[in-house]
Amino acid sequence: MQAKYKEIVEEIKTQLVSGSLSTGSKLPSIRNLSEKFGCSKNTVVKAYNELEKEHLIYSVPKSGYYVVNELHRFAGTDNVIDFLSAGPDKDSMPYIEFQHCINQAIDLYKEELFTYSEQQGLYSLRVQLVNYLQTLQVFTNPDRLFIVSGSQQALNLLVSMPFPNGKSNILIEQPTYFGFIESATLHQATTFGIELTMEGIDLERLEYIFRNNDIKFFYIVPRFQNPLGHSYTNNEKKKIVELAEKYDVYLVEDDFLGDLDPDSKSDPLFSYAPFGRVIYIKSFSKIFLPGLRVAMVVLPKLMISNFSRYKFSSDFNSSVLSQGALEIYLKSGMLNGHIKRIKDVYQHKMQLLQEACECYLPAETSFSRPTSGFYLTIFLPNTVMAKQVINLLKEKDVYVDDATRMFLPEYKNDHMLRLSISQVNESQIKLGVKQIASCITFISSRKYRVTPQNLLRF
Repeated sequence: MQAKYKEIVEEIKTQLVSGSLSTGSKLPSIRNLSEKFGCSKNTVVKAYNELEKEHLIYSVPKSGYYVVNELHRFAGTDNVIDFLSAGPDKDSMPYIEFQHCINQAIDLYKEELFTYSEQQGLYSLRVQLVNYLQTLQVFTNPDRLFIVSGSQQALNLLVSMPFPNGKSNILIEQPTYFGFIESATLHQATTFGIELTMEGIDLERLEYIFRNNDIKFFYIVPRFQNPLGHSYTNNEKKKIVELAEKYDVYLVEDDFLGDLDPDSKSDPLFSYAPFGRVIYIKSFSKIFLPGLRVAMVVLPKLMISNFSRYKFSSDFNSSVLSQGALEIYLKSGMLNGHIKRIKDVYQHKMQLLQEACECYLPAETSFSRPTSGFYLTIFLPNTVMAKQVINLLKEKDVYVDDATRMFLPEYKNDHMLRLSISQVNESQIKLGVKQIASCITFISSRKYRVTPQNLLRF
């Protein structure tokens, strides 16, 4: 049965690649295939179920099975090594389970789909999220929690709105998430930077900036920071909260990968100031489904009314269907199971990446060593520019990111590569790092000639 089942799957995939089966084509009936392959109908059903799980076919009750998409669209991509994409691992996403949740949400919230929902988000979802946050050591209540259309919306609103401390300037780690820099730039906010390395930040420097620069809030990613992968210790987080209290500075904590932390004793900043100093943001884009466009913000009571006004002017309310589906997914306990699975996936990938970097990168380079998360940064020699390496790697179908856009102009660094492990295949990590090392060595040896064409690319 096992051999026949695999044979049927491979036969259909071959037809998809060749084009003899195209989008919308109806597949042979179960009876016809069982006769053709000399197997039971259960074997054919097992093969079709496997193809459904891969989203290559779908079933129509009392009609049969049909082709969803053409496999040949993806042919040739096996050679691509993707250290660039930062979405979640596609093979680990619970598509089928969440599809059931969406269908249930349509039935449960069909009335709300034709009206505007609660401004802060569905109350029933906020109750579920409060319970979920407790596993991350964030203890709050539904009244302080807002549902937003992704964490980027929350960051953009916080940049633009006034804060209770009456201050106007913003402090950010350097480097940091480029989306936040873009929001600050568009709103013409005065933004200061503080250098971050894998050893952390200079706390004396932080106190000086808090004391002298009218800081409204400090945007900080305490765990698995983008792009370094850095995480603060609990002692450092506690000290940062104490300094914020002392100088009346708010902390905007972006804990987008906190679920992946293998250290059960690692706490969020929020746990050290639960009543109002820390604004806690949690997104589901990296650990779950980016297209869901649901994130949450836990706000100080003083800021709820004002945030509500700014949120209303942005989009009235977030998608009811996404909220309803997420509520059902949380209530079922499926999210906890999903997180347990992906923690192992990302931690293993990160370990493989660091082992490859240790083994193959030239001696004059260095790299960050996060315990998990998505991101690792390679620090290049001063004679090698990131764009040079990136352009050479593209020719080899290896894709990495340039960290330049993650800096304020005065902190600009052209010698850093950001690698994301989220969508790269495990089997390709070692080869990808070998290619990166080869390009760095090639450029360092001055064999890389700067031509007019190269200058245009730089």
